[in-house]
Amino acid sequence: MAALERHYTPKEVADLWHVSVDTVRRLFRDRPGVLKLDSPETRRKRGYRVIRIPESVLQAVHAEMRAA
Repeated sequence: MAALERHYTPKEVADLWHVSVDTVRRLFRDRPGVLKLDSPETRRKRGYRVIRIPESVLQAVHAEMRAA
């Protein structure tokens, strides 16, 4: 995986594949190589997770889905 390869947001992938953002998050949640940026919960602010999907991982998942 190249350090400078394109990374996609779940919204971008959802638009490309014509599925919901929740479906994309579910598909890529536990995939190796997906960047997960966490913000911890505090007393005044809930925690959240941002994910970015590398193009190589996106292509691998797409190939798996086409083969199934």
